Amino acid sequence: MKKDDVLTVTIEDLSSEGLGIGHYDGFALFVKDTVIGDIAEVKVMKMKKTYGFARLVKLIRPSKDRIDAPCPVARQCGGCQIQAMSYDAQLHFKEGKVRGNLQRIGKLADPPMEPVIRMEHPFRYRNKAQFPVGRDKNGKLIAGFYAGRTHSIIECRDCLLGSEINEKILDIVLYHMEQYHVQPYDEASGKGLVRHIMTRVGFRTGQIMVSIVINGEGIPAGAALAERLAQIPGMTSITLNVNKEKTNVIMGRKLKLLWGQEYIEDTIGDVRFRISPLSFYQVNPVQTEKLYGKALEYAGLTGEETVWDLYCGIGTISLFLAQKAKQVYGVEIVPEAIADARRNAELNGIQNAEFYVGKAEEVLPEKYAAEGIYADVIVVDPPRKGCEQSVLETMIQMEPRRIVYVSCDSATLARDLKYLCENGYEAEKICPVDMFGNSVHVETCVLLSKII
Repeated sequence: MKKDDVLTVTIEDLSSEGLGIGHYDGFALFVKDTVIGDIAEVKVMKMKKTYGFARLVKLIRPSKDRIDAPCPVARQCGGCQIQAMSYDAQLHFKEGKVRGNLQRIGKLADPPMEPVIRMEHPFRYRNKAQFPVGRDKNGKLIAGFYAGRTHSIIECRDCLLGSEINEKILDIVLYHMEQYHVQPYDEASGKGLVRHIMTRVGFRTGQIMVSIVINGEGIPAGAALAERLAQIPGMTSITLNVNKEKTNVIMGRKLKLLWGQEYIEDTIGDVRFRISPLSFYQVNPVQTEKLYGKALEYAGLTGEETVWDLYCGIGTISLFLAQKAKQVYGVEIVPEAIADARRNAELNGIQNAEFYVGKAEEVLPEKYAAEGIYADVIVVDPPRKGCEQSVLETMIQMEPRRIVYVSCDSATLARDLKYLCENGYEAEKICPVDMFGNSVHVETCVLLSKII
């Protein structure tokens, strides 16, 4: 098999990036725009020693689970890797992905899995969107999303995963830019003003935020732009975000208020959160409530427990737990997130939650060594890379009765579970939660109990 060969393959699985996986003559081929069950004619584009990449030429026999993707730019955009799969098939794939990693990496022969928690509506679920602004090859001013692995903008003013109001916001901002000859930022030259348009919508409160990321200190006729945007029902916060760095990081650290206030508010369950343009906040609040509800169920709190919440962010899980626990301690490396967490605790009148700034892998071992801290329950919600070894080791030494592990990557989850299960804990319950319909990503919540 070599480059430019045209072959017929059956797609048997999906990669972590949503590429279809087929085999030919013992080699794995990764094929974009295919789904499990497709029989496809493909052209080999690149070969490695044991695998290769191919592009779809034509479908010979579509999978029984293939559907027409509702979004007209789904293939070019790449943000919804599996929008062409039926939702039931998506969930089956995600459940299998979690189970497979737990068996293969975690060495759990029969993972005690509960059914995946599905979304009621796998579209219009994102409360946040970030649209890069630029020009197409004809010089037309556009906003949309970057095509996969590129910085080429695919024009899309109405992403089907986001709020319908985004299209109106983009229309107003782009019209203003054309009217006042405001130039979009050009990455190659570092010139131009408007880089991104960020929106946030409070699903429960209906409050709307717009933050325009600029390569400068202001925008021409900013008051007129704010006046137009402010006519949208629910508009609460309009800011400029200053980012003059030559970087791929979208948001800068400096905010300038154009209209309204610098934050919106929204609720998850009974907890109210104040969200600024720079705050981390779960993008799918409906499923977040289900995920945190499962974490709370697994924690088994009676009101007498001391809980440590590691990688706590702005305190979303911490404040959920604090409603049922005696005392909660949260740890997070980002100072601004801890400031948000403390503010949110005050906003909700929660007095039994205390927060520490620092790396979980440093704070927890140091406090255990110096103060002999204690926990009935430890909750971890680490980044994609999973828990640091020192965190796992300290949890083992602290001997909490229960550990609740919330994960966004089932491979690193499986690795960490293997260690915990080899050191005195048993994986008692495992529940995948679909937070990102039409993508390959899946969250997982696990209850580990101390073996007595």
